[in-house]
Amino acid sequence: MWIKSHSIVTKEVTKEQMWKLFADVNNWHTWDKGIEFAKLDGEFEVGSHILLRPQGGPNVKIELPEVIENKRFLTVSKFPLAKMYDDHVFEETADGLKITITISVKGLLSFLWVKLVAQKNADALPNDMQEQIKHAKNIAI
Repeated sequence: MWIKSHSIVTKEVTKEQMWKLFADVNNWHTWDKGIEFAKLDGEFEVGSHILLRPQGGPNVKIELPEVIENKRFLTVSKFPLAKMYDDHVFEETADGLKITITISVKGLLSFLWVKLVAQKNADALPNDMQEQIKHAKNIAI
């Protein structure tokens, strides 16, 4: 298994603002320049699916196997002989909101999907998370 994680602690946003940012899947393209579109099938809840198209890439079907409002959500993308997991955790601390995103890949061809997809996503986490905070702080609670 391959795994990479990045955390940020901030006082600029609340967990509720971050949650609203992510739960509004159909507008991910407005703050994530790496995707053309994302469409949520149903509500932002366990068992729902997201259809996402990365810039210049094919459509990817993403499942939500775990959703705990304002605390954590997990997505899984299925590739041939591998799965990629994106775990998002929002934790209140004395120093502010700790946001942690962990990307992991499991399966026989994980080495291939790390090279094709996951490493690029992991490398972009610090900048992506700053963009997420920037957009979330404008969300009214």
